[in-house]
Amino acid sequence: MRARSLLATARDRQKSGTSRMHLVDTTLFYSPTSGGVKRYLTAKQAWIRAHTSWVHSIVVPGERDHIERGGTCTVAGRHVPGTFNYRLPLNPRRWMEILAALEPDLIEVGDAFHPAWCAWRIAQRRGIPLAAFYHSNLPQIVGRRCGKLSERAFGRYVSWLYERCDVVFAPSRHMCEFLESIGVRHTVHQPLGVDTEVFCPERRTLDLRAELGLPRDARVLVYAGRFAGEKNIPVLLQAFARLGRPYHLLLIGGGREARPNPNVTLLPYRRDSLELACWLASADALVHAGTRETFGLVLLEAMACGRPVVAARAGAVPEFVDETVGALAEPYSAASMADAIASLYERDLDAIGAAARERVLRQYTWTHAFQSQCAVYVGLARARRVPAAARAVLELRSPSS
Repeated sequence: MRARSLLATARDRQKSGTSRMHLVDTTLFYSPTSGGVKRYLTAKQAWIRAHTSWVHSIVVPGERDHIERGGTCTVAGRHVPGTFNYRLPLNPRRWMEILAALEPDLIEVGDAFHPAWCAWRIAQRRGIPLAAFYHSNLPQIVGRRCGKLSERAFGRYVSWLYERCDVVFAPSRHMCEFLESIGVRHTVHQPLGVDTEVFCPERRTLDLRAELGLPRDARVLVYAGRFAGEKNIPVLLQAFARLGRPYHLLLIGGGREARPNPNVTLLPYRRDSLELACWLASADALVHAGTRETFGLVLLEAMACGRPVVAARAGAVPEFVDETVGALAEPYSAASMADAIASLYERDLDAIGAAARERVLRQYTWTHAFQSQCAVYVGLARARRVPAAARAVLELRSPSS
C-alpha cells in the first residue's frame, strides 16, 4: 500500500478514537547542541505534531532524569570529555524504567548499545513492534580502531541484535547493502531529509571574503562537521595546498578560531542551524573528503542552500551527488580533489547550485522522509513482524516521488 493511503488509514483510526499511536525514539547518540541524530529526532517530532495526532517522545542522555510524554525525556549520564556535550548514562535499569513509564506503542532505537537492549525488553513485555535506525556504521568504526577481527566480531553482534527488531531503517542503499552483507535482511531504505526553509539560498547573507579578511577574488569553499579521522581533513588541506591562491578553505568545526595555513581558516562549529545555513549558503561550494558516510546530511543541507558539492566518490555520497550538482573526486586523493575543485569553477556555479536545490526539494525534504517512515510504522502496528519471505531491502517512496 502506498504511503499516502497508509497515513490516511492511520488518521481515520486516530479520529475514530480507536488508536492514538505513541512512538518513542531512544538513542545514546544525542547531543543537545549538535549532531545529525538530533536534527533527525527534532525534525521528526515537529513533523509528527504538525501532520498526525500521534504522540512522539524522545528518550536520550541528559544532565538529570526527566520524563515528559510527548517531549524529550532524559536519562542522567556523565559528560563525555572532548565531545559536543554527549553524555553516557550507565544505568540500564533506569533507562528501562523511563521507557516503561511512557507506555509506548512502538519504539525506534538509534544505537546498538544498552538502550537498544532496554527497548527490546520493553517491546517484548508490552508486545509492541521494535524498529532500529542504522545511523552509524559501527563495525567499520570499530574496525578502524581495533582491526579487522574486531570489525567482523562487531558485525556479528549487530546482526544478532537487529534480528530482534521488526525492521531496520538505513539512510542509504549503501548501508542497506552493508547490513545485508552481515546478515540483516529486514532493512528499509529510509533517506533522511533537510529543512528546506532553514537551509535555503536566502541564507546567502554573509560577505565571507570580508568576514575572513580575504581579497575579493578569493574562491571560498567550506567544510562543516566533525574533525574525525574518517572525514579525511588532511586530504582537504593537501588539496588546497596544491591549489594555492585564490582558493581558500573554510573549516567549520572543532572548538577554536585559527589560520593554520595562508589559504585555510578554522572556525568553531556552528551549532545553531540558522547560523550554519548562512555560512553554507554564503560560500561558493561545500567540500567533503569523507569516505565512510552512511548518508551525509551536511552535503544535502549545502545543496538545499543552492550550493554545489565537491566530495569523495565513496560511501553513500554518489547516491545523491553527481556532475549535475557538483563534482566527485577519487577517495583519499588530494590531487583528484584539487582537480575536481578547479574544474567546478569552469562551470556556472549558480546553475549547478540551483540544480542541487531542486534535487533536494524533489527527493530529500523531511516530508518525503517522514511520510514513508510513518507508512512503515503503520504497517508494523498492523502486523507484528515482517514475514520472512518479504525480508528484502524495501524501496518505499513518498507519494510525490
